[in-house]
Amino acid sequence: MTIFDALTLVGGLCLFLFGMNVMGDGLERRAGNGLKALLGKLTNSRIKGFLTGLGVTAVIQSSSATTVMVVGFVNSGIMTLRQSIGVIMGANIGTTVTAWILSLGGISSDNPFMMLLKPTSFTPVLALVGTVFLMFSKSDKKKDTGTILLGFAVLMFGMDTMSAAVSGLADIPAFQNLFLMFQNPVLGVLVGAVLTGIIQSSSASVGILQALSATGAVTYAAAVPIIMGQNIGTCVTALLSSLGTNKNAKRAAVVHLSFNVIGTVVWLSVFSIISAVFQPAILDASASYLGIAIAHSAFNVLCTILLLPMSSLLEKLAYKLVPEGKEAEKAVELDDRLLATPTIALAEAEKLVRKMAGEAVDGFRLALASIERYDVADAERIRSIENATDHYEDILGTYLTKISRYQIGEDDSAEVSKLLKVIGDFERIADHSVNVLESVEELNAKKIAFSSDAQKELSVLCAAVSEILGMTLDAFVRDDAEAAYDVEPLEQVVDSLKEALRDSHIVRLRNGACTVEAGFVWADLLTNLERTSDHCSNIAVCLLDANRHDMNAHASMRAIKGEGEAFRQKFRVYAEKYSLS
Repeated sequence: MTIFDALTLVGGLCLFLFGMNVMGDGLERRAGNGLKALLGKLTNSRIKGFLTGLGVTAVIQSSSATTVMVVGFVNSGIMTLRQSIGVIMGANIGTTVTAWILSLGGISSDNPFMMLLKPTSFTPVLALVGTVFLMFSKSDKKKDTGTILLGFAVLMFGMDTMSAAVSGLADIPAFQNLFLMFQNPVLGVLVGAVLTGIIQSSSASVGILQALSATGAVTYAAAVPIIMGQNIGTCVTALLSSLGTNKNAKRAAVVHLSFNVIGTVVWLSVFSIISAVFQPAILDASASYLGIAIAHSAFNVLCTILLLPMSSLLEKLAYKLVPEGKEAEKAVELDDRLLATPTIALAEAEKLVRKMAGEAVDGFRLALASIERYDVADAERIRSIENATDHYEDILGTYLTKISRYQIGEDDSAEVSKLLKVIGDFERIADHSVNVLESVEELNAKKIAFSSDAQKELSVLCAAVSEILGMTLDAFVRDDAEAAYDVEPLEQVVDSLKEALRDSHIVRLRNGACTVEAGFVWADLLTNLERTSDHCSNIAVCLLDANRHDMNAHASMRAIKGEGEAFRQKFRVYAEKYSLS
């Protein structure tokens, strides 16, 4: 093997790893909502968790990414430790799909049909189709499909390049002796663990092993322990991601490590006993691409069969290894570990925005209720909500900006833009709730009272604002464009009511029925109520923008008012409902 062969090997390995990464990213984006649906079905059922982990990992082609997500979910409180165990086990089997795909490279036959299955026969076509999709298609889904095809083509080309580069090693005695040395099971496990720990991908390290098997020097006696070690090495990613997390997230990483270590110890012992006692001839045979894929899958399936029924014991072991601390652990709303899968990170951001929206509306309704009956506990709650929404806006703005830097689909990109817009409006609604509360507290402190007519008028405006808040929240939570259309006519009614109440106050002031001091508080209340309805309108228009895939508020507003008679009819209905007469 010359220096040029070594360089070719390095180049092939780089192409292989790059292709795997590109294909995985494309699969993840293409799956999109499918990943959300899979993870949305998580329950305490071990079997459902197992199937979820298997499905997600088969889609994104990385058990490391899945386990990092699991650590993030547990750290955020989205998933319990018990739920995570089944998902982790499923991820170990899901990652074996890659080895089966790579095993196609080992096909050798003169049969034309079998030759068509060999990647070198069809990857050029896939690369061509992928390039056309990527360069000439305007659809994000087709671009993602093109990325998947190109990634697969690059991956297989890298695999062939590695196999060709190492073919010369077959005649080198030192290389053959090296793999004879790896027939020591413990040494084989260590080599597999170290290699996988370095590149942090068991799929990639299995692919490298398959490429080396092309030399004929890799026997099953050497390959099987290396495969077992690769499962331990892949735990490095999850262990690193658990640094700085809460104890349950650390336990999830420990469960992953325990599962693979226990499985390896048990089955390596069985393998060693069979090798020593029965000495099957197959162990001295040269490993093939397909044989390594079968061994990889068989080992992971056997580990799951052994330990899935004992998942509660793994949970107890994790608690023993990571005991409870004295200090209470801080809750984390969003976890950067989820950014490894932007679609999932966005889904969690959506949940937090919905929580923020619900709290902001609840806070404002408490403020409205305080106008008629002030309560100290409610006042504390309103201020607490306002502080929480400030915090939500900060972390969500940062998190959504991070998501936008990743390659995400058109729909996800529109969703990020929508959420970035609405969080500011929900935060301002919470601010206005405190402003309303402060006006009420000023009335109480100065012992100012509105006239009975003013109180009746204000109750009508408060009822209209309460309804528009409910309509907006409902439209946002359900992502309902039709409900969003109804917000603007009511917002126009609120504007009219504000003007009418301001004029009524001027008349009462002239007649001596109201004081100037009360008038200042009155004006502040009207302003905060009217501006809250403006923010509701902003949110509704933003929903319509996202629905039209055009974040142009002016265009959406024209579309609403362009409904003509339909808009005017809704306006008349609300105007009659909230009439001051």
